[in-house]
Amino acid sequence: MKKTVLYEEHCKNGARIVEFGGFLMPLEYTGITAEHFAVRESCGLFDVSHMGEIRITGKDANKFLNYLLTNEVPIAGEMTMYYGLLLYPNGGVVDDLMVYAFDSMNYLLVVNASNKDKDFEWITSHREGFEVDVIDESEKFSLLALQGPLAGKVLGRLTTYPLEELKAFTFDHFMITGKEFLVSRSGYTGEDGFEIYGSDDDILMLFQELINHSEVKLCGLGARDTLRFEAAMPLYGHEISEEINPLVAGLGFAVKLEKDFIGAEALRKEKETGLSKKIVALELLERGIAREGYIVEANGEEIGKITTGYMLPGWEKSLAFALISSPYSKIGTEVAVRIRKNIVPARVRNKKFHDKKYIR
Repeated sequence: MKKTVLYEEHCKNGARIVEFGGFLMPLEYTGITAEHFAVRESCGLFDVSHMGEIRITGKDANKFLNYLLTNEVPIAGEMTMYYGLLLYPNGGVVDDLMVYAFDSMNYLLVVNASNKDKDFEWITSHREGFEVDVIDESEKFSLLALQGPLAGKVLGRLTTYPLEELKAFTFDHFMITGKEFLVSRSGYTGEDGFEIYGSDDDILMLFQELINHSEVKLCGLGARDTLRFEAAMPLYGHEISEEINPLVAGLGFAVKLEKDFIGAEALRKEKETGLSKKIVALELLERGIAREGYIVEANGEEIGKITTGYMLPGWEKSLAFALISSPYSKIGTEVAVRIRKNIVPARVRNKKFHDKKYIR
């Protein structure tokens, strides 16, 4: 099992360690609820060094990326981030990822930890005919996510860089505590915040510095999941997968069907004929928590399954995402969730659980 450079720090600070994506990672420190609220109200610090980084460079780098990805990556989009998905020819999802566009010949893809090797093989297997180099740089980077309304205040103490000029989904190289890092204004929580890439030694040093600030609370993967769910962000293997394509998942904003990419034809056909299933948000009307895999019913018949479900911190009703038959996907539709032996009524609702706090 792999460990990040911060593993000993996690143990020292009382983290509950679990296996995730082939790594031993902190699930929680003082509790998911406290960590969730810290990010919403103050500032949380996450170790996300398990994520994978794949570099694509060369004369055809932009052309190659636009062939691979659902989203458009413009040639002029320097020092900007883009969300996109790698698809199989049938439209199923290989992975979703963030693209860091340095220039039209240099891109860094940040991919899910458990999919990194699969993604690298998929990308390299399709580079024939393109003048590009594809390099797995995952061992080069460790990564911190500093998230929450006070993240800018905390980071601002440690750098002279004008953080107010760094807008959401842009990035730059700059000095923090005398060391150079790659920093983006981004995250997976729906709050303002930063993702900070550096060498193992520099990230360890920065982690040890940041936890000395009173506003900063250490957070684990448990809170990261409740936060991303509340912010209506998909998780691979749940709201997107080899069986759940981005149109079904409601990610049409990141799918440019007017361009040609792997899987585009399959998505065009499905859009033409109509989606048979959709990912929707549910609100339970009675007590109970709709866990992943629980059956969703209508009129006593199975119409789908839960993909993610929580009683979120601060909420009085349990919420869930579910993959269900399209005829039942209209907001306000009454359905039910089978929770063990109980049938709990639920209603389809909008996915806006949380107003995102991005700095535009």
